[in-house]
Amino acid sequence: MIPASFDYVAPTTVAEALAALAEHGDEAKVLAGGQSLLPILRMRLNAPSVVIDLGRIAELQGISEEGDVIVIGAMTPYAAVLASEVVSTHAGLLSKAVATVADPQIRHRGTVGGALVHADPAGDVGAPVLALGAQVVVAGAGGQTRTVAADDFFEDLFTTAVGEGELLTQIRIPKHTGWGSHYEKFVRVSHQWSIVAVAAAVRVEGGSIAEARVGLTNMGATPLRARSVEAALVGQAPTDEAVRAAVAQVADGTNPPSDLNGGADYRRHLATVLTRRAVLAAAGA
Repeated sequence: MIPASFDYVAPTTVAEALAALAEHGDEAKVLAGGQSLLPILRMRLNAPSVVIDLGRIAELQGISEEGDVIVIGAMTPYAAVLASEVVSTHAGLLSKAVATVADPQIRHRGTVGGALVHADPAGDVGAPVLALGAQVVVAGAGGQTRTVAADDFFEDLFTTAVGEGELLTQIRIPKHTGWGSHYEKFVRVSHQWSIVAVAAAVRVEGGSIAEARVGLTNMGATPLRARSVEAALVGQAPTDEAVRAAVAQVADGTNPPSDLNGGADYRRHLATVLTRRAVLAAAGA
């Protein structure tokens, strides 16, 4: 289908983008990479009167370091994340998750910030960002900014802490230098959204797991952090038997969907299997 007609605005600064949002309110939609928004517009599931394209705002792009934190601009495309030695060295889990996203064309257009704000529970960015304990910076009217922990960012299905008239501007990820990581994704066909996926980062010291971070994709209305599993893994040797026991209850308290790809019980079983695989791979076992 052809989208309904709309006006197009292409600001060059965050201030201009925020002013456009304030002017048009609910009638406006923000365009990041467009890999989620454009299909919605084509199917006429949404018909905004104005589309505000963030693609010309240079300050929203790029990857940098600030001490022990990696700063990723919200409009940074997946391909730039994959090409970044800073990200692969200090936040390898994000690199490995992004590598599973769709195909090269989409990875060159899609953006990290766009994926986070879209907040599809089957998307592959939310779980690693959550597992790595990231924070996001949100800008609002008057240039005011606030910092939101990833734990508080995902509120419900396709709903985040980014409010009306606000923009996500940065993703700030604490460095996990020296940690092992792995993103275990289960799909039926190539380039599919995750049926279930697990993001795992572990730090092994003295032959046992000293710290662990585990995020779950498509096991509820939002990405989830498996904190009880993280605690159970600490102190364990990275062996199949020990990890299998520690992750056995990873699906407890989750609410996975049931659809054509499988029922909720199937996804709970997958989560257990994939978490064991992800943790073992992250630990180098």
